[in-house]
Amino acid sequence: MMQEETMTFKVKDQNGKEVECEVLFTFESEETKKNYMVYTDNTVDEEGNTQVYASIYTPNSKTTMLEPIETEKEWKIIQTILDELQASAKEQAEDNEGNEPK
Repeated sequence: MMQEETMTFKVKDQNGKEVECEVLFTFESEETKKNYMVYTDNTVDEEGNTQVYASIYTPNSKTTMLEPIETEKEWKIIQTILDELQASAKEQAEDNEGNEPK
C-alpha cells in the first residue's frame, strides 16, 4: 500500500504560539479562478469533529501567504467539496465493513 506524503506547515495563532497544520487538500476553482487550501490543526470541537480551515493561496510562490475567504459563494464551493469527500469516505467505510472476515 502506498503511503501518501503529508504536507504540513506552521502558523502563529492569535497568541503568537506556533501551531502545526496539516494540508488536507488543495484545488483550483474553475468558477473563481483562485486556488484554495483546506487544512487542519487537528484540534477537535465539543462534538468531536476535527476543526478544518480553508484559505486562498498562490501556488508556486516563494512564500505561501494564506488569504482569507471573504465571499459566501467561495465558502459554498468549499463546503460542497467537503460534503462530497465526507460522503465518499463514509461510503468507503461502509463498503469495507462488508469485506471484513468474520
